[in-house]
Amino acid sequence: MTDMIEVKVEDLTGLALDWAVGTAVGAYGLQIWNYTDGTCDVRFCEPEEEDSPQTLTLSPTSDWSQGGPLTQKYGVLLSPPKSMVHRNYGNFDERNGWYESGVWGATIFGNERKHRRRSFNHPDQPLVAAMRAIVQFELGDVVSVPAALVEGGAK
Repeated sequence: MTDMIEVKVEDLTGLALDWAVGTAVGAYGLQIWNYTDGTCDVRFCEPEEEDSPQTLTLSPTSDWSQGGPLTQKYGVLLSPPKSMVHRNYGNFDERNGWYESGVWGATIFGNERKHRRRSFNHPDQPLVAAMRAIVQFELGDVVSVPAALVEGGAK
């Protein structure tokens, strides 16, 4: 059994975030594959037939063929670093106004089942922001992930 630790969704990266996405979307047979060179990845089973499941690498944070459909399914609103945001520094402050956000933003708006709206951002990876939003939407602000994926066991 793998030791699990709790991590804030906003702090998830890499394989730990891939694992959390798999948990959030109900990926079947989620597991860590370790290699002799000390690296690992996250895998899941996709049964083509019940007798012969196919094992696939789960990488929605870096592979648009996996992360893109999830972004669409959950209706994640992505906004690029050039999108404008309003900053209010208080009354009589000349810095008030519209500025470029400078980061990729991802927002999910709640539905009847979950009335949450939360935004996540990342400086240059829109899929990371989108996947964090999906994980938080499904699992909450803190999730359990294998410690090996967080504590440097994953390269």
